[in-house]
This record gives sequence, C-alpha cells and structure tokens, in this order.
Amino acid sequence: MNVVVDQEICIGCGACEEICPAVFHLNETVGKSEVIDPEACEFVGCCEAAEENCPVEAITIEE
Repeated sequence: MNVVVDQEICIGCGACEEICPAVFHLNETVGKSEVIDPEACEFVGCCEAAEENCPVEAITIEE
C-alpha cells in the first residue's frame, strides 16, 4: 500500500494527523501534512478514514 499527500493541494488542516497519527504528521515548517510511515497503514487501519476526511482530497492510497 502506498500513501501519498499531494503537497500542492494540502492546506495543512491536520485532520489526517488527528485521525491517523501513526502515518501522517503536520510539518509545521512548511505547513503541510506528510507521510511518516506508509507501511503503518496496513497495521493501524486508519489511512482510509484520513483519505475520506481530507477536505481537499490531497491524500491518495494506492494498493
């Protein structure tokens, strides 16, 4: 599973980090979310919820 945050679209709201902190982190330097552990998606099961709740659809999950 590959998880990507589109940095061009991300608005840095932090919803993904709030929903799935094992995978996403809000980089305060650039004000955007980033994937810190894409392999954790298979274990924590919250990546889909983060993708669904992103207000600008910046998160993509590829199988």
